[in-house]
Amino acid sequence: MELTIECQKRAPGSKPNALRRGGLIPAVLYGHNGAESVELALNSKTAESLVKKASLNNTVIQLNITDLPWSGKTLLKEVQSHPWKGNLYHLSFFSIGSQGSLTVTVPIHFSGEAVGVKTFGGILDTVIMQLEVQSPPDRIPESIEVDVSELNVGDSLHVNQLPLPEGVVALGEGERVVVSVLQSKTAQQAEADQS
Repeated sequence: MELTIECQKRAPGSKPNALRRGGLIPAVLYGHNGAESVELALNSKTAESLVKKASLNNTVIQLNITDLPWSGKTLLKEVQSHPWKGNLYHLSFFSIGSQGSLTVTVPIHFSGEAVGVKTFGGILDTVIMQLEVQSPPDRIPESIEVDVSELNVGDSLHVNQLPLPEGVVALGEGERVVVSVLQSKTAQQAEADQS
């Protein structure tokens, strides 16, 4: 998923609280021009909608700065909000246009019902719920879909067996277990009683 938002350069000397009272959220863009950063302001409704739709460090956001000759792909790096009211205070964006590849954390979604659970009463044990991957900026997966339908009691699926999009590489040990089907306690007890 890629989102597009419009924002403006923050006026020099503008105070963050005054911006918030005026319906704007302070923000900053890093990495668009070396170590230089740009202070921004965006509409609070746009910011709230963005935070609901985008995943931190995962969703590519096309950022258009209306009063600067800059527009490009970014990631939402940080969201600051009031501890108990939940009001947004500040957003940080990082330009990814010049990056060859990025390290991001992607959620794993499990689908289907394992045959070992459905037929033999096993227990699905999800060990890893998210995975750190290296990915080109334009190919960051929203999630990694894993179909567990074929797993039987005693079967496991490892990181190196996950279906990853082209150009996306899992980081860490490939032999790590992602999900497995365990034998239930009642089945173990029944086997012990038969012995």
